[in-house]
Amino acid sequence: MLIDTHCHLDFPEFNQDRKEVIERAQTAGVGYIVNIGASLKGSSDSVKLAEDFPSVYASVGLHPHEADNFNDEAYERIKAMASGKKVVAIGEIGLDYFKNYSEQENQKTLFTSLLVLAQELSLPVVLHCRQAESDLLSILKEAMPRLAVVHCFSGDEKFLKGCLDLGFFVSFTCNITYKKAQNLRDLVKKVPLERLFLETDAPFLSPEGGRGKRNEPINVKRLCDEIASIKGIDAQEVAGATSQNAIKFFNLK
Repeated sequence: MLIDTHCHLDFPEFNQDRKEVIERAQTAGVGYIVNIGASLKGSSDSVKLAEDFPSVYASVGLHPHEADNFNDEAYERIKAMASGKKVVAIGEIGLDYFKNYSEQENQKTLFTSLLVLAQELSLPVVLHCRQAESDLLSILKEAMPRLAVVHCFSGDEKFLKGCLDLGFFVSFTCNITYKKAQNLRDLVKKVPLERLFLETDAPFLSPEGGRGKRNEPINVKRLCDEIASIKGIDAQEVAGATSQNAIKFFNLK
């Protein structure tokens, strides 16, 4: 079995064939999909998807791009949604200094607030980080989550070590298949199998050969094969280990 631990099936790219996309993934052996909320609407839609499809679970959160609009009402809405029976994490949350769509101080406020909420609810967190590694780790050390995964890992070896030293999990996406992504493939080698998840981040980051096209959870199989090749082990070993990691982390049933 495979698990796509991070995708956005609530996005409009899937409006025409969402059910078929999920069924295609199931047929290919993707047993669970964790749909990640990145906004109030996205979180609400994720909860609804989890209610409608047995193989789908939800995470609710506010992406750092949403930070300038964060207020008490938004916090309370995320908190209410987080009580859903198939909500398994808070996220994605974090910092994004690459695009800086929101003020950095507002990003920190949002991030810290939702870390505290995750602690209160005993939920793991799904982390987003772009060019904000130092601030992210500093905040996490102050508000240490119960469990955390850094999704779509794009940092350097120093940041990877910092995450692993804190006990965090790491997930890579299909961009590790890109011809110019040798730096990411080198990092994959350094992540112990017991700390690794698989994710597509669909509809983004389709694998090599499909760049520019919509990504889907079914492509988690291509990712699994790539990681197996990088690590020089059997793909079944990667699938088994990463699935067990995700089942325990997200408490999937």
